[in-house]
Amino acid sequence: MKRHRIILDKLQEEKYVEVANLRKLLNVSGVTIRKDLKLLEDKGLLFRVHGGAYLDNPYIYERNIIDKEKIFIEEKISIGQLAADLITENDSIMIASGTTVQGLSKFIKPKVKLTIITSSLNVANELIKHKDISVLQLGGYVRHSSSSVVGSYATQILDDFSCTKLFLGVDGVDLEHGLTTAHLEEALLNKKMIKSSQKVILLADSSKFGKKSFARICSIDQIDEIITDNKISPNTVAELQEKGITVRIAKNST
Repeated sequence: MKRHRIILDKLQEEKYVEVANLRKLLNVSGVTIRKDLKLLEDKGLLFRVHGGAYLDNPYIYERNIIDKEKIFIEEKISIGQLAADLITENDSIMIASGTTVQGLSKFIKPKVKLTIITSSLNVANELIKHKDISVLQLGGYVRHSSSSVVGSYATQILDDFSCTKLFLGVDGVDLEHGLTTAHLEEALLNKKMIKSSQKVILLADSSKFGKKSFARICSIDQIDEIITDNKISPNTVAELQEKGITVRIAKNST
């Protein structure tokens, strides 16, 4: 059917389509579009979600940090380099867990004293090399899959701190559902980090957009800035900017 071909072509181009936009494009009812998407999903050609459909499965599960370190390497390097440029004199920084924010720690070269709070063991190990950086490692249970800590000890201590910037990593970013991670306790810690920070900066490569995981961290409007790579959809960038979020596109490091 010609209508199905148009839907699939649009999906190949944009990776995500909305029922409302398809209805206008094809001049048919929303009911007709939803039936089309159901039929195409039954054939294994797309994944339906509320209000639209994705080309790839939007639901993601926990992966080991060792596996994560091997993918999107160049994107994470360029994102980390750009994020490091945002750190200024007298900043007190919080860095969450994840391989993208771990990449940030490799590019922090302080010219003045800097205080950094982190839940990531790998971030702490990287930053401890700098004598001008004071590192506060959060305590708690260590997650083997992420080399980071979670639990009540980590969340309670944040009551005593207020940081200028939080650099946050996530497993998924959905414009409607918000930011998600595969681990519930990590989501709870991230929520507390957001409350303890004046500015929230999300570091996420373009593969994270349009994806969801098990535990919700926050809505998208709780993010002040996003740093991602140049493979992100221009439509996604436009929607984020309409929500008042600053989007920074990191240049490929190669």
